[in-house]
Amino acid sequence: MKLLTSLAVVPLLASAAHAHYIFQYLTVGGSKGSQYQYIRPNSNYNSPVTKDLGSNDLRCNEGGATGSGTATTTVSAGSSVTFTADVAVYHQGPVAFYMAKAPGNAADYDGSGQEWFKIKEIGPTFNGGSASWDMGLSYSVNIPGSVPNGDYLLRIEQLAIHNPWPAGIPQFYISCAQVTVTGGGSGSPSPKVSIPGHVQESDSGYTANIYNQFTSYKVPGPAVVMARINGAERNYGTKIRVFAPRGFVE
Repeated sequence: MKLLTSLAVVPLLASAAHAHYIFQYLTVGGSKGSQYQYIRPNSNYNSPVTKDLGSNDLRCNEGGATGSGTATTTVSAGSSVTFTADVAVYHQGPVAFYMAKAPGNAADYDGSGQEWFKIKEIGPTFNGGSASWDMGLSYSVNIPGSVPNGDYLLRIEQLAIHNPWPAGIPQFYISCAQVTVTGGGSGSPSPKVSIPGHVQESDSGYTANIYNQFTSYKVPGPAVVMARINGAERNYGTKIRVFAPRGFVE
């Protein structure tokens, strides 16, 4: 669903009714897993993370530091996976996908260290003084074709910016899936960041006011990682099909 935000819209009052959501399902190879089968369960129901930007809960949500009770699914490098929420995203804001390679099993990894890299981001489209946001029930991402094999945390982040900072507090809707990548390459994704630390209070994408002169937007966090394919750098997050030794990748 695309939602248009008029520049003349008045901000909603903090006392207004809240609509929350959480990503609970992962689809791999066309097969949708059961609720929290491959996604670490959180302990704050479907509420967002609104803590300090230095909170470790920004990695995999509250209660998501470990995944001992969560299954790890196998995904092929270059293939698409889909996160699905309990209800459709309701609040305006960007979506970003991150990966972090576990030092061992994904279930044992807490997401610490400078290991996170962004593989896709979805910002707004501007047209005629309005911003159109991709606000749906499901979001898909391709696993980069050149990432090394191994266990990873695959993280989706929807940052709701309807209560702009500093007057309000943007909301992080986060889930982490546990995946084992096969058929990968020998790439070295860059840049890598630590979470927390990937978003700062001064980032324009964090402080943006969607109700006042909102004519451009930069998704917070690092740049989408680059891959070198046949001697040319390609952005993992752009929808460009190119031929690589392992086949077509996007």
